[in-house]
Amino acid sequence: MTKRDYYEILGVDRNVDEQGLKKAYRRIALKYHPDRNPGDKEAEERFKEAAEAYSVLSDPEKRRRYDLYGHDGLRGGAEPGFDPSVFTDFSDILGDFFGFGDFFGGSSRRRQRPMQGDDVRYDLEIDLEDAIRGKQVEIKVPRLETCGDCRGSGADPRGGLAACPMCHGRGEVIYRQGFLSIRRTCSRCGGVGRIVRRPCSRCGGEGHVRIEERLKVEIPPGVDTGTRVRLQGKGGPGVNGGPPGDLYVFLRVKEHPIFERRGDDLYCTVPLNVAQAALGDEIHVLTFDGLQTVKVPEGTQHGDKVRLRGLGAPRLNDKTRGDLYVQFEVKVPTRLTREQRRLLEQLRETLPAESEPKEKGLFDKVKDYFS
Repeated sequence: MTKRDYYEILGVDRNVDEQGLKKAYRRIALKYHPDRNPGDKEAEERFKEAAEAYSVLSDPEKRRRYDLYGHDGLRGGAEPGFDPSVFTDFSDILGDFFGFGDFFGGSSRRRQRPMQGDDVRYDLEIDLEDAIRGKQVEIKVPRLETCGDCRGSGADPRGGLAACPMCHGRGEVIYRQGFLSIRRTCSRCGGVGRIVRRPCSRCGGEGHVRIEERLKVEIPPGVDTGTRVRLQGKGGPGVNGGPPGDLYVFLRVKEHPIFERRGDDLYCTVPLNVAQAALGDEIHVLTFDGLQTVKVPEGTQHGDKVRLRGLGAPRLNDKTRGDLYVQFEVKVPTRLTREQRRLLEQLRETLPAESEPKEKGLFDKVKDYFS
């Protein structure tokens, strides 16, 4: 019987690139797969035909000979036909639909390969001073660790493991389905090829033990709420001899009774009496860098602020710092001595009454406009 053209089978032109070839083959393989068409001999033949076409056109040398001489150019070596190895590139794609990873051993291999353990989160609350200056903090972290007796197998180290009786240690079971020899991961051992005959006495067969470990966390200057510090290899235990995961310490900075942080800048409020605000003064403000002398300008109003450059929070992984803003709060005394009242009354006589209008208000201006 005359064979059909391979390009025609896959529905592509002769200039198709590798990606186009894969895409076309995937489409046909999904359409005619025996699992989707049980008992359909025509679909089975189409599936085999597409596999044969792809096995030739995906090989640069075979494709070159086929383009030059057609099917005759493939004679002399192994006769082309259905080749299960063509599914290697599609085990992840087709496996989503039909379990191809299991058919050809991919799933079994994935289960047995070493895998890194899970990452673990730890929440840590620190003071604003520690966030600004940096600090080394010791924490206690409960976590899982690979059992040292069974090395993660869960079996007693003295003959606790035995070959799986279902797959005889291969990790996979072979079935016949039409023209296919299908390999599926052994359901008894999960593809490992061994089963636990006698559990490890230390971990109870879990393969890991629960411990509480003391760890030192280096907090760099400039961290803020939401910053995380990574401790490599301090997370969950690995699988099948894989490395452990990482521990991520998430920081939360507590509110400070005096300073408020806004990004890299700090803000604080300092009270002034009316005399200091009116006449000006020099005051001392306690900062994270010690006492700082701050000049209060003459005629300072309530809410005015001064800026102290470079006294704010450090910028993370940087040598520069934000600024400190000192905001003034003018306090009016509620109780006066006789002498204070006398002096304030004298001052009042010399000052203009702020409540008296110095110019026409907006209402008067509108009234005059319409009159």
